[in-house]
Amino acid sequence: MNITAAMVKELRQRTGSGMMECKKALVETEGNLDVAIENMRKSGMAKADKKAGRIAAEGLIAIATSGDASTTSIVEINSETDFVSKGDDFIDFATAVANTVVNNDIAGVEALNATEVHGESITVDVKRRELIAKVGENINVRRFQTIKTDGSIVGSYMHGIRIGVLVEMEGGDMALAKDIAMHIAAIKPMCVSEADVPAAEIEKEKEIFKAQAAESGKPDEIIEKMIVGKVKKFLKGITLLGQPFVKDGDVAVEQLLKSNNAKVLSFVRFEVGEGIEKKEEDFAAEVMAQVRGD
Repeated sequence: MNITAAMVKELRQRTGSGMMECKKALVETEGNLDVAIENMRKSGMAKADKKAGRIAAEGLIAIATSGDASTTSIVEINSETDFVSKGDDFIDFATAVANTVVNNDIAGVEALNATEVHGESITVDVKRRELIAKVGENINVRRFQTIKTDGSIVGSYMHGIRIGVLVEMEGGDMALAKDIAMHIAAIKPMCVSEADVPAAEIEKEKEIFKAQAAESGKPDEIIEKMIVGKVKKFLKGITLLGQPFVKDGDVAVEQLLKSNNAKVLSFVRFEVGEGIEKKEEDFAAEVMAQVRGD
């Protein structure tokens, strides 16, 4: 059967695949468009499985809010390169995943992957693997978190596509919540207040301070005072309430909130790739792998 340019064009539009790949699929199926699509999907799934072990530490953060503003979700989707993460297909996928999370009560990533994409009759995992086949990189839905409110305010802030923050706040207004979210994005506090700092974290810092102070040769009572002072400074530095506000260093976040009759209940800060061990890139080997179709 003669494979026409129009047939190739239609298959490209329906699959997003390259021209030569589409033509090959049509030749193999003697022009049967539906069978060609099915074969390409199967082939794509095989490619996705093959790429599953490759490190994906780039990507983006996406935030979605429900129609009634009672639920806000933040997700991290990873790719192997920032080039892919900036593409429309990847951004659309991340948006679809965020909308799926915010519109469903989902317990974890495994459950999310098995959930149908919001407004579509395809699961998140199938959509992910189809995108892998299309862009040629491993793609992972890494994590998500949702804040549900009952009268409190949830503000959000995105710093580009790599850092996203949600802040749940009682009192104040949305403008203040966004300012606090911006502060968290920039300064990266560990938790809201000193009461939230794990005891083990404080003890670890105390041991470090003790070792440093011991070298000073000062009396024990002086050393103890030094340690107390250093611990207080440490706690102010890692807690949201203790930090100087990023837009006005003369005012602590705690003071800012009190002056606006507001209280931060919780926050979530996601940064792309944090905690993922990246491999050293060998670009020559990467190009050869692409040439071989690995």
